[in-house]
Amino acid sequence: MRLYALCDYETLTKRDISLSKFIDIITLHQAKILQYRNKTSPIDIQKQNLIFLKQNLDIPVIINDNLELAEFCDGVHLGQEDLDKINKNHDLAIKLIRKKIGSKILGLSTHNEIEILEANKLNLDYIGLGAYRGTSTKDVTNILGDKLPYLAKISKHKVAAIGGIKLDDNISNVYYHVIGSGLL
Repeated sequence: MRLYALCDYETLTKRDISLSKFIDIITLHQAKILQYRNKTSPIDIQKQNLIFLKQNLDIPVIINDNLELAEFCDGVHLGQEDLDKINKNHDLAIKLIRKKIGSKILGLSTHNEIEILEANKLNLDYIGLGAYRGTSTKDVTNILGDKLPYLAKISKHKVAAIGGIKLDDNISNVYYHVIGSGLL
């Protein structure tokens, strides 16, 4: 299993866990990549946290949603709605993003076969696919469960399984297991 650690800053704050402690946890579990998600802090705090993570980890650090912070990390993960905000034509949206971030890591959330097939045509490094099961940290309406391995198989990109993933899960056709609060 390749651990894709999800660092949700709001969850860390609620549980009184420092970024340093989170780094210790994901290092112990040999995370291969880290996504930093922060929907509540001002941009300068997000930037400081990203720089801290980059300085203290030897793995790629990517930002969730926030393209303006891409210069401080190794890439960006976007949701479907984020692409729509850039351009309804997702191919054009990805080209515009690539112009900004170059060869940095670019991931896109997907939830079904149609989104995966569209993603197959896009210049991405991986897709997030889920939710695998329900989770207490995010309101999820689309639970894939046992359909996830099949859907992962049709992706031409590496697949990061998202949503309620546990350390002992073994999901076929998946490259990364994305775990956030399950590490805490």
